[in-house]
Amino acid sequence: MDFQQGLITTIHNYGIFEDSLAELCSGLKKRPTSLLIPCLFEEFKRPALVRIKEVVQELKGLDKLVIALHAKSVSEVEEAKVFFDDMPFQVHVQWTNSPAVLELLKTHEKNGLILYGKPGKGWAVWQGIGIATMSSEVIALFDADIRTFNPSYPARMLSPLLDASDGISYVKAFYSRISLEKNQLQGRATRLFVGPLLSGLEQLFGDLRYLKYLQAFRYPLSGEFAFSKGLAMNLRIPCDWGLEIGLLSEVFRHVSTTKIAQVDLGLFDHKHKEIGNTKEEGLQRMCSEIFASVIRGLMEHEGQTLTQSQLATLEVLYRRIGEDRVRQFGLDSIVNHLPYNRHEEELSVQTFGSLLKPSMQTILSSPSSEQLPSWSRVLSCESNLQEDLAIAGTNINNHIFIN
Repeated sequence: MDFQQGLITTIHNYGIFEDSLAELCSGLKKRPTSLLIPCLFEEFKRPALVRIKEVVQELKGLDKLVIALHAKSVSEVEEAKVFFDDMPFQVHVQWTNSPAVLELLKTHEKNGLILYGKPGKGWAVWQGIGIATMSSEVIALFDADIRTFNPSYPARMLSPLLDASDGISYVKAFYSRISLEKNQLQGRATRLFVGPLLSGLEQLFGDLRYLKYLQAFRYPLSGEFAFSKGLAMNLRIPCDWGLEIGLLSEVFRHVSTTKIAQVDLGLFDHKHKEIGNTKEEGLQRMCSEIFASVIRGLMEHEGQTLTQSQLATLEVLYRRIGEDRVRQFGLDSIVNHLPYNRHEEELSVQTFGSLLKPSMQTILSSPSSEQLPSWSRVLSCESNLQEDLAIAGTNINNHIFIN
């Protein structure tokens, strides 16, 4: 909606021309490209994935669609394969938690490779990268629960990467998170936690490159991103709710900001997470792990951590900035005729603020995060693992149910 630029190249949606799938399909001829969709089987019972399939089906020239599927049984995997059997390109349904995959990955522990992460998006993304990069030079990732998925999403995410001469290695989405049911602002973890947290840390530590980098992203927690094979192969993949921030930390480590772009996808809606009753549930757990990821990034890239007095100051700063943001979002909502529950938003800020101290204690007791090793490192030890993983992930002969 504007034309401002900053540290990260921003590709706006000016709304003048519709994004063309025909133009995208032509661009796909320049570089072999895969789409990666990590998903639970339950998404096959919801309309969002049907909509995603209808759009993706039009991508003539796509090298591969990789479905990184967590399923409980062979019948679920077979149903997923049938769902995608009419696509005009190769579809690889990777059963991420299949008995064959678990057995394969555990056998490599003898080499010091810990490849069995927590079942979740990070582990699915890691497997999907391994499969996709076997033949593709560009990989774009989308979640399976996007209700507003439309042709502009893949068109805008992939276009900056399809011409190698543009020099882009990583593309991150940003958007307006609005609930279709309530016409209400969503994205509380970004609006009310990450934004105020980064602002508070900047006041504490000053003009650090890593903090400026994170703040340059308009939606740092967006789960939609794309990258070149060269970058994807060298990323360590976090296995917790800090995945998105953790990946930004990895990208910061590997490429210049001149090789990064963020793309406006416009209106966006997907499943919303509840705040949770304890710090181990819902958005509370998510924000705790995001905080840990941010602090570990400060440790790794800036050699900084929080002292007890700094932590106390950060709590005060976070709450003050969070309350200011609540007021700002309230006015934004009023002018746009969106319902806004200021009291509920204030309570969210209070809840998130209470997570900082216990989360910091957890970080200090266990500073290293759980990450899956980069594929470049894995292949230096086990050169055939991509092929072996692809075979294991399609092996449905063992009728064992996996939880």
